[in-house]
Amino acid sequence: MSVLITGIGELTTNTDETGDALVVDGDRIAWVGPAAQAPAADERVDVEGRAVLPGWVDSHTHLVFAGDRTAEFGARMAGEPYTAGGIAVTVGATRGASDEQLSEVVRKHVAEALRQGTTSLETKTGYGLNVRDEVRSARIAGEHVEEVTFLGAHLVPPGEDADTYVDLVRGEMLDAVAPLVRWADVFCEKGAFDYDQSKAVLTAAAQKGLGLRVHGNQLGEGPGVRLAVELGAASVDHCTYLSSADVDALASSDTVATLLPACDLSTRQSLPPARALLDAGATVALASNCNPGSSYTSSMAFCVTTAVLQMFMSVEEAVRAATLGGARALRRDDIGVIRVGARADLHVLDAPSITHLAYRPGVPLTHGVWKSGDRVI
Repeated sequence: MSVLITGIGELTTNTDETGDALVVDGDRIAWVGPAAQAPAADERVDVEGRAVLPGWVDSHTHLVFAGDRTAEFGARMAGEPYTAGGIAVTVGATRGASDEQLSEVVRKHVAEALRQGTTSLETKTGYGLNVRDEVRSARIAGEHVEEVTFLGAHLVPPGEDADTYVDLVRGEMLDAVAPLVRWADVFCEKGAFDYDQSKAVLTAAAQKGLGLRVHGNQLGEGPGVRLAVELGAASVDHCTYLSSADVDALASSDTVATLLPACDLSTRQSLPPARALLDAGATVALASNCNPGSSYTSSMAFCVTTAVLQMFMSVEEAVRAATLGGARALRRDDIGVIRVGARADLHVLDAPSITHLAYRPGVPLTHGVWKSGDRVI
């Protein structure tokens, strides 16, 4: 079944292709161009002057969890600093939850994100921190999303020796989880895993054929960016505190700097230096970091708005980072773009241009969503 979409007021493709109409055929984009030259299609949809862009690509979430951390949030708002220690609270709740409960949490948040225009997302394990619960987290995640990341190296479980735990993560745990995931990640940060421990986990994961990701430079300058670039990781995420050497390293590499502004707002930290990264030529992505502790939002539009209003990104740069940037952070070329042959993931705004995402902050602007060629909203 083919669908001709016309009446597009502004079309954001993230490519050289332009026009005011496009054709979806099956799950792919079949044609992009001026409506006057459009080929015949089985169905026609007029979006009446609304803006159309690729579906959001949220390349960093933590959706396999149980429990509630509103008390921790309240304490932060009262002035307590964020230290990532609350992860252990979620680990306890997640271990105690049933498969059905965890699956419903993931399903609910994926659906919530889809209603807001997110058509692709990645999610991680990391709230199990033992072999059994990391395996089931990966399995459950894979039932709901395409991109699953192993984050056994999220935090050292309370009472355990760090080096002994690293040996477990890069050994028995990795062996068990690897068939269920595409990526491996590590929280390379003070209070979590140091450079050597992080490198040991990622090196073992690479030997298993997994792509690499890094949580780095969230709580202060550290070795996360350097490690990510050294190992050719697809993405280093957070990048809140960067030295000039970090910026230069990212700009001269294929590693994407994935910025998580909703997290920085929730933890009351500085926002990442997006302008410096972009001006240096680094590839930047925006992602939600949806998780129950430090960034409980699935709204990519909120991240885009924040990037524009507070991080000095243009609307075009922010939208590109939340679509094509996320795709690049996942090493994908079939999403985050509108071009012939790409997956037909479309986000129609109830507005004439993407500028309204920042011009009308906080206003829900999603009018329609196509995912893999099917209209779902």
